[in-house]
Amino acid sequence: MINRTRMFATLLALSIAAAGTSACSSDESRTERWATTENTNVKIDWDKVNEAYKQADGPADLEKRINEIYEGDELISISVNDVDAKTQVVTGFFDKDNDGQVSEPEKIFTVQRTLTGEGQAQMQTQGHGYYSGYHSPMLSIASGMLLGSMMSSMFMPSYMPVYSQPYTTSPGRRGELAGQRAGYRAANPARFSKPSQTGRSYGGGGSKSGAPARSRGGSRFGARARAASVTLLQA
Repeated sequence: MINRTRMFATLLALSIAAAGTSACSSDESRTERWATTENTNVKIDWDKVNEAYKQADGPADLEKRINEIYEGDELISISVNDVDAKTQVVTGFFDKDNDGQVSEPEKIFTVQRTLTGEGQAQMQTQGHGYYSGYHSPMLSIASGMLLGSMMSSMFMPSYMPVYSQPYTTSPGRRGELAGQRAGYRAANPARFSKPSQTGRSYGGGGSKSGAPARSRGGSRFGARARAASVTLLQA
């Protein structure tokens, strides 16, 4: 009888230990799942992102436009890098460690713009991380299109790619961006009033109203001199 009692006690202890290990593994799995899906419950309107790049007057104007498009709580930083005389890569990222540097896990999207001939270029946008399922078609850009100075400057004879000091949203700039976005959301409440299951308020996603006015405050990038006017450029 004693032996049976001891055996029963041993089996019960092993069962409890196994259940504890299983619960721990489940908790770890749940924690990892939420860690990998952070910042991913907010959709991005990729058509608006592409249009923002085409219409931006400079990197500062672009990051302002991108953060007006994005409907989550996080700020999106951008990096603008002229890879060579023909290719520019723009990266949107969550600067989680606030160091002003792009790291692979922080990437949201990249836009690559390439000159393909006189007065001709093409651009393509690709999502990263949770958004990696998005790949835009190859979009054609011509010098006769209505473009912001950030893109139209590449067709100018004075255009000079910037290799040594690519633009990246600075930690100090992020505070200014947060204020600008708060003002934009306050002025467009219909876009940001839809409650999520987590209690956050995100936009309706399908609204066509409330498009931001063209900003003239963006810093210039890739041109020797400030363009006198951002108008239609004739090929």
